[in-house]
Amino acid sequence: MEKRLNVHQKGQVAMKAIYGLAIYLAKSPIEKSLLHLIEFRVSQINGCAFCLDMHSKDLRAEGESEQRLYLLSAWRETPFYTERERAALAWAEALTKVAEGPVSDELYQQASKHFSEQELIDLTMAIITINSYNRLNIAFPAQVGTYQPGAYKVQVS
Repeated sequence: MEKRLNVHQKGQVAMKAIYGLAIYLAKSPIEKSLLHLIEFRVSQINGCAFCLDMHSKDLRAEGESEQRLYLLSAWRETPFYTERERAALAWAEALTKVAEGPVSDELYQQASKHFSEQELIDLTMAIITINSYNRLNIAFPAQVGTYQPGAYKVQVS
């Protein structure tokens, strides 16, 4: 693939908006491991190689098992995810696969059983954010394989 512009360098002013979402989400009450799991699953759906590399490394560095990572794309058929994780994964898939139609009332009710109103807002913002990063990395690919765990960790003040 032809080398393209580095959006993180050339688009610094524009990128500040999306960085603001990352700063907001770093303060979310939702477990960081769950947010990373959602970021990994959405990146699988979108085919973002850089984000898959990054989130798999961050998840492993935080103690996530290989088995759960390998089977994430088939999470519905495995016993390895909690009900809260399943609700989050279903919500993430519905918001990522928007061409399949609106989020059903049933899915909303299921997610609401496992997440407070604020957590559901934060989960939705996390899904919007990773979808945005995926699209940026697909448009302007970064070199895959060079990411080091924690390199983009947001410092919360």
